[in-house]
Amino acid sequence: MDIAELKYYSDSIEKIATDIGLTFYEQEFEIISYSDMIGYATYLGMPSHYPHWSLGKNYDKLKTYYENNIMGLPYEIVINSNPCIAYLVKDNSPVLHILTMAHVYGHNDFFKNNYLFSAGTNAEYAIPMFKNHANRVRNYIQLFGYAQVEKILDAIHSIKMYSEENSLLSFLIENTNLNEWQKDLLNIVMLQNRYFMPQLQTKIMNEGWASFWHYNILKKLELSVEKYLEFITIHNNVVCPTNGALNPYYLGFKIWENIYNNYGLKDMLIIRELNSDTSFIRNYLTDEICKSANLYAYIKQEKNYIVSDTTANNIRNALINTIGLNSIPKIEVEDYDKLKNQLVLVHVSDNRELDLSFATETLKYIQTLSAGTVVLKTFFSGIKRQIVCDTNKKIYIQNE
Repeated sequence: MDIAELKYYSDSIEKIATDIGLTFYEQEFEIISYSDMIGYATYLGMPSHYPHWSLGKNYDKLKTYYENNIMGLPYEIVINSNPCIAYLVKDNSPVLHILTMAHVYGHNDFFKNNYLFSAGTNAEYAIPMFKNHANRVRNYIQLFGYAQVEKILDAIHSIKMYSEENSLLSFLIENTNLNEWQKDLLNIVMLQNRYFMPQLQTKIMNEGWASFWHYNILKKLELSVEKYLEFITIHNNVVCPTNGALNPYYLGFKIWENIYNNYGLKDMLIIRELNSDTSFIRNYLTDEICKSANLYAYIKQEKNYIVSDTTANNIRNALINTIGLNSIPKIEVEDYDKLKNQLVLVHVSDNRELDLSFATETLKYIQTLSAGTVVLKTFFSGIKRQIVCDTNKKIYIQNE
């Protein structure tokens, strides 16, 4: 498909989306090669991301998976920015390009209107922010050496999910004796993770929304029979259920379809604005959808997986516990004694125990940043325990 034809369909899709009532940032498309797509996927769509060995590791993994047909490339990458930038793989078929562009406009509308994105990110500043951060990190590498910068980034990455206001990262910035450049690295990772946080919190909503609209927009395009049949085939592959795993495109599409049929477009637009995946699942994953989607809870017994529960309310609760920030242990700062040089953290228990190996290694990284003793209060087998990492990074566990 040449550029003129792509622009024709992009303009047609934009008009249909606007007439429907979707609102979005100015949309830009870039056509790239499959190798470029691997690189962009590695950097989460931000090629100006600061350098770190983990990105090279991720690139090798994605490249190996793709070249060995273990997994395919994403059809597109969409950046939450203003203008909204989307990357398309040039070797995709014309129909896949058309579907993908419609899918992108759905994401664009979601980025602009969902409260988590509008309140938690600055779309106009996104691209400049990542470029500025990358330049600062490269400058620190020149000044202090890659090894020193890598050491601090490794430690920060271990706790990067704790980046909300008044969370562990912000506490370390405000209360430790780190050098200013080290605190700046903490701030960089914290701000970048805050930028990506809404995507983690709305994966099912966002992908379902984009899938719902690519499906309905393409039905309004005057596609030939051949193109229409290819579109339906691609769409069915995107939103098909996955054995043993949850396909967010599939579940999100079914929920949005049900909302549209029962509440209409006006309420649908309000729901996409005011919810996260947690409230979306709690309020709109109906008993009927659970049944028709064949959702169930399961447990592993030896080498087999056994269905353990098909009750809709229990399925909703189990699903909510595994999505967004609910899948991450909640760790809070309980006390910081500067005289003893001791940081005390507490695991806010929800009856899920910590993985001990991960917890102990993470405490070692936190100790690198705090430079003192780090204590984590938690539960194991219903007993209050303390995991302690001393200044020599020696780990020991004691009853509280």
